[in-house]
Amino acid sequence: MLSKMFLAGAKNLEAKKEWINELNVFPVPDGDTGTNMTLTIMSAAKEVSLMENPDMSSLCKAISSGSLRGARGNSGVILSQLFRGFTKVVREYDELDTTIIADAFDKAVETAYKAVMKPKEGTILTVAKGGAQKARELADNGEEDLEIYFGEIIRYADEVLSKTPDMLPVLKQAGVVDSGGQGLMQVLKGAYDAFLGKELDLTIPDAKPAASYAMTMNMDAQAQADIKYGYCTEFIIMLNRNFNIKQEMDFKEYLESIGDSIVVVADDDVVKVHVHTNDPGLAIQKALKYGALSNMKIDNMRLEHEEKLFKMSEKNQEMASSEMPRKEVGFIAVSVGEGINEIFTGLGVDYIIEGGQTMNPSTEDMLNAIDKVNADTVFILPNNKNIILAAEQATHMAEGKNIVVIPTKTVPQGITAVINYVPDLSVEENTETMIEEIKAVSTGQVTYAVRDTVIDDKEIKAGDYMGIGDSGILSIGTDMIEITFRMIEDMMEDEKELISIYYGKEISEETAEALKERVEARYPKCDIELQYGGQPIYYYIVSAE
Repeated sequence: MLSKMFLAGAKNLEAKKEWINELNVFPVPDGDTGTNMTLTIMSAAKEVSLMENPDMSSLCKAISSGSLRGARGNSGVILSQLFRGFTKVVREYDELDTTIIADAFDKAVETAYKAVMKPKEGTILTVAKGGAQKARELADNGEEDLEIYFGEIIRYADEVLSKTPDMLPVLKQAGVVDSGGQGLMQVLKGAYDAFLGKELDLTIPDAKPAASYAMTMNMDAQAQADIKYGYCTEFIIMLNRNFNIKQEMDFKEYLESIGDSIVVVADDDVVKVHVHTNDPGLAIQKALKYGALSNMKIDNMRLEHEEKLFKMSEKNQEMASSEMPRKEVGFIAVSVGEGINEIFTGLGVDYIIEGGQTMNPSTEDMLNAIDKVNADTVFILPNNKNIILAAEQATHMAEGKNIVVIPTKTVPQGITAVINYVPDLSVEENTETMIEEIKAVSTGQVTYAVRDTVIDDKEIKAGDYMGIGDSGILSIGTDMIEITFRMIEDMMEDEKELISIYYGKEISEETAEALKERVEARYPKCDIELQYGGQPIYYYIVSAE
């Protein structure tokens, strides 16, 4: 029943994701709360749907580990933490009553609040807390009928959701409830429908990559060389038995006997495996002794080697990475746009995860990148406030490396951070320096509105251009160049000495040059840099420092 309820919740959220996206306060074209939450829960739903007659423990492992690996965006990470806390309690029981469920709701809320550095009320956290409080109240009052119990929890949580605009003025002005809270309600309502026995389609589509994240490595094209082992083999083991240190070492030793380029990363619930071998079946047969397999992928590297000598695929990159000498420090940056990617690469960033504004990378995307950077310490530059939480979750799951997240909220902050890295300083000193330096960077981004709304007493019409600063909307209008220029004026302070303008893929070089000339005339004492960013959706990204 719990399996059916979870799948029904996931399907209901998926069906409502676009509606939830539209609840985002800022009417930008990349409002993605519904998308992020859906991709997060579907990561777990795909694993749950493959389980036949699961017991409570194995089901909880699939829900917890699947949603955590698939978590993306703040709302997705919080949702995964709610599942993580809930399953920590219920995994110990074969049957659930109202008291156990109330305990699980309490643990879910506690876990989610701990995951957020500065919890804010009027969000998904508040809605979850309201549901947990009602669950506890009903259980303590002796309610045992689960149909009444779940119905009352949902009714009260909906009431809490309706009050979120009173807790966050920005929600009230935009005329919406919290989008993350609404997403959570759709999960609960879908689950309740399944509990009531409604006829529902619980089929989950075949596993597909949640998003296409190009991983670009900073290295010369792979030299032609003989490939000893022809098949790059990857999979995840969903553990159904103990996997201690000795078993891990024995498994690695076996893989070494049949291949090379071995990576085995063990978590409480799952083991990620990567090996180059001439017989993938042997690796798979051995792994099946420890549990069920998912996310299986086998690539013929000899064919790739012949076809892509100058444009390495992600698998080629993994092989080359394993052959690179170990170094002390490496960098991962989240970026989007050909020009911005090249800037990061030129500054020495080892891997670019293409994502950012238009699609938030998941925790698993972060873990995959960490696996491929052969360094003792890996700095991650999320470059988006909605990606920081997923990056921080990866630091708790990665093994064998020191992972440091520099909380960069914008691409210009990420560029400033890596520029200020000094090899001669310690990791701690560099971390402190980078965090301090990004505070001096003001960022503005120009995009368009997808709907009519009011924010900060500013009336916005669909199609208007908006200049968005670090703390809100700076300019609105129908003339893109004028809006960009006014945004820059609002960003400037006396001590600012450098203005960097990154123009997007829809902007011609001539148009960008004209903007630069106007800014130069306005601020003759400032250095003005113009760079091709190539980013989608955002016509200009501007930094002042």
